[in-house]
Amino acid sequence: MKTIGNILWLILGGFFGAIEAFLEGVLLCITIIFIPVGLQMFKIPSGFKTVINVIWCITGGIIHFLVYGLVGVIFCITIIGIPFGKQYFKLARFILTPLGHDFQ
Repeated sequence: MKTIGNILWLILGGFFGAIEAFLEGVLLCITIIFIPVGLQMFKIPSGFKTVINVIWCITGGIIHFLVYGLVGVIFCITIIGIPFGKQYFKLARFILTPLGHDFQ
């Protein structure tokens, strides 16, 4: 039910509201005085963040994710490289959704 509500919210104006909040955040960050307010405006369009992450995954994130994962596996072959391999796995997770993920 939560997923259906999120989809309806996006279709019925949530996406445009998220774009508006994002653009307002950019405009507020241009002024030096309102940077704290502008940064808070970026937290509002979390749906927009998810859309951008999906677009990133489709256009190039998957390739980067696979490369970092492969390098992590290569490092984990040796005992000395295991800490580096773990870090590459963390980087792979980050590179897949660079704006963070709010999947619940």
